[in-house]
Amino acid sequence: MVKLNKIYTRTGDDGTTGLVDGSRIAKNDARMEAIGTVDEANSAIGIAVAALPAGDPYAVMLARIQNDLFDLGADLATPGETFAPSEMTLRIVPEQVDRLEREIDAMNADLQPLHSFILPGGSPAAAALHLARAVTRRAERTAVAAGQDVPLNPQALAYLNRLSDHLFVMCRMLNGGGADDILWVPGASR
Repeated sequence: MVKLNKIYTRTGDDGTTGLVDGSRIAKNDARMEAIGTVDEANSAIGIAVAALPAGDPYAVMLARIQNDLFDLGADLATPGETFAPSEMTLRIVPEQVDRLEREIDAMNADLQPLHSFILPGGSPAAAALHLARAVTRRAERTAVAAGQDVPLNPQALAYLNRLSDHLFVMCRMLNGGGADDILWVPGASR
């Protein structure tokens, strides 16, 4: 468990931040952009959780995802080319990606096929998840960009890719199983 006695350290005053192995990189490094965007996606998911009743099955699912996203941030912050987890190294593993796929399939089984694109909105929780989905897609783009400079765990990238799909399907579930989705009408405002 992490223990923080002091919140500020002043070590980042020079524009650098520490990675898991103790090395330091610029705060505007592509790796840090990816880590920060994952944190932003996690925060957006937290807004959706706050819009759901306590104990709601979707809130429970999202809380598990939020924990995974902290693991994913730690994974991205761990330099190296070995992506196997260890007692001291958090890595996203295939089982986490597989769980997202199983949950997507279970939710999607109850939905009617789409006949139009969906506009972000609907219930407060779904609207918040649409935002989280968009931020997750940006997190994936920033992680792919960082991966062009340094080796990154392929499972972390797969997790982000699957997560945006997961959030999309959950948005539909939170919008009355798709009944309350707001459909795009091409050219409607011409």
